[in-house]
Amino acid sequence: MPLLAPPNSYSLTNAPTTALWFLVGHLSPAGHSGEQVHIPINASRFTVGRRPDSSLCLPFRTVSSNHAEFVTEPCRLVLHDLGSTNGTYVNGNRLSGAIELKQDDLVQFADVALRLQRHAGAVTSATIQEDVYDQALALVQFDKLMSERQVSPYYQPIVDLASGETIAYEVLGRSRLYGIETPGAMFRAAAKLNLEVQLSNMLRWEGVLQSSCFATSPHLFVNTHPRELIETGLIDAMRAIRETRPLQPLTLEIHEGAVTNVKQMIEIRAALADLDIRLAFDDFGAGQARLVELVNVKPDYLKFDITLIHDLDEASSQKQQMVSSLVRMARDIGIVPLAEGVERDEESCICSDLGFELGQGFFYGKPAPGTCF
Repeated sequence: MPLLAPPNSYSLTNAPTTALWFLVGHLSPAGHSGEQVHIPINASRFTVGRRPDSSLCLPFRTVSSNHAEFVTEPCRLVLHDLGSTNGTYVNGNRLSGAIELKQDDLVQFADVALRLQRHAGAVTSATIQEDVYDQALALVQFDKLMSERQVSPYYQPIVDLASGETIAYEVLGRSRLYGIETPGAMFRAAAKLNLEVQLSNMLRWEGVLQSSCFATSPHLFVNTHPRELIETGLIDAMRAIRETRPLQPLTLEIHEGAVTNVKQMIEIRAALADLDIRLAFDDFGAGQARLVELVNVKPDYLKFDITLIHDLDEASSQKQQMVSSLVRMARDIGIVPLAEGVERDEESCICSDLGFELGQGFFYGKPAPGTCF
């Protein structure tokens, strides 16, 4: 698809140190449909016009052969009109000469309008061309991911260690779009557009909706992004899911490192309880173990991080004793301890011996589409 030129058509040789600017929008005249794109302005002199050798070729009759030019200078971006017939406009005003551009300016070449975006991070002459191209491609793919909801929920079993039965599944996001197949890649692209919350919410929705392929409605553990604890709307989002699936057993996972405001977490805990949604603290022990928050909030589940579980059967008696003490403390205050990242039978056995009630990891089952269960 001719949305982005191949890497070798861009030149960064003379590019000064600056932020990375993108043109965002639809490569089509007004009134015509077109796929949304992100085009990096990655040359010190970036030309726009109908000519095929333009940095950005707009093959429309309304656009002049040499229509306009972006000039990248230290800490700023300047747009020049090159005497175009139908004009270059910035925020609706026809340009005569040159103008310094700002984030979110609407730039229009004749009747082709694009929004200007400035992404954080330095770009120097040492930056390789493929990195810029890959970043731009990832953003284009991310637009497709969000607009077409092209995510594929994968479900990983959570088992009862005493019986070996699967009692729930954690929902994990995947996509088939090149460059953003994994959750990490998806959220890196989302972060450049400040859309982490929207992506997180969509992954939950699709995980719940697509779980209808199971024979019976499964208990689902769904994830959050740390930004959702900073912004408002998390409880409203969960309420919408509950209204759509009133009988679906649900548990909301919150990363232990994001649990810093006890008052807020108590309020979230109560709001979830009103929706008949349980709460889990994820990755416990990966960083600072927040014991005070644990006691005061009392989540339903505590997921011990893989760093505590990996090779636990071969660990020192002191480490095993520490893990056992944490497990016993959780159980004493009514929290169900869950061992994450179990990969071997020996790890499963020691987790059971140390008092874990639930387990999750490749030993019990790898993440898979719902049709596999």
